[in-house]
Amino acid sequence: MADINLPATLAATREGDIAILRLSRSAKRNALDDETVRGLRRFFMDVPEGVGAVVLHGEGPHFCAGLDLGEVVDQPDSPTNLHKGILHSQMWHRAFHEIQFGRVPVVSVLHGAVVGGGLELAAATHVRVAEHSAYYGLPEGQRGIFLGGGGSVRIPRLIGLPLVQDMMLTGRTLSADEGFAAGISQYLVPSGEGLAKAIALARQAARNAPLTNFAVIHALPRIAEADPATGFLTESLMAAIAETAPEAQQRLREFLEKRAAKITPGG
Repeated sequence: MADINLPATLAATREGDIAILRLSRSAKRNALDDETVRGLRRFFMDVPEGVGAVVLHGEGPHFCAGLDLGEVVDQPDSPTNLHKGILHSQMWHRAFHEIQFGRVPVVSVLHGAVVGGGLELAAATHVRVAEHSAYYGLPEGQRGIFLGGGGSVRIPRLIGLPLVQDMMLTGRTLSADEGFAAGISQYLVPSGEGLAKAIALARQAARNAPLTNFAVIHALPRIAEADPATGFLTESLMAAIAETAPEAQQRLREFLEKRAAKITPGG
């Protein structure tokens, strides 16, 4: 994947129809600087053809310790710096939007520190696999700052507003087990097994019809947030588009002719 222009803090490889993107700034616990955030946006805006899903993980013992505070320190209060701060946050918004509403499903591997902007990044992915070493925090309250990467929108929808307020007001951290129970991750595996699990899940997702994956990524979250009447109509339109696609028709015929696997417990 040498044709993708990525900073040194990101590394991408490919295994068939799966792309694996690694945060490669382990000396900084994979803290996100501006160059890395822009690199994330470029990667997800231009996922290579033939890639059906992406796995996102962190190098070293941590997934991501959040914003590199060097990016925002030493900025005196002024209208100019206020404007810069708004634009900085919106730059993160654009990058994470490309993850959440991109072309393919994204599976993240959460281990070690998943805090601040790291948790905001994880919340933009579609499937989250946590290892037992993972822990979650939103230390912005103790740093005198606020969420800026879309976390105030995404994280309460995962775990609820009261828990987010608790974490930000008191500095509470959640263990991997607590995060799993709260809804941060859909899977919890022993330490060291997260990447293999994420790759297996990504391969499953990549086998779906691309139009179905598009509907799950783009239509489903918007339906869930819409008023019921709008949601039902959007669902009807998306269902009609998906089921009449040639690939869907072929898959349906294979199932009816008993040439496709049936759903089984644990499958």
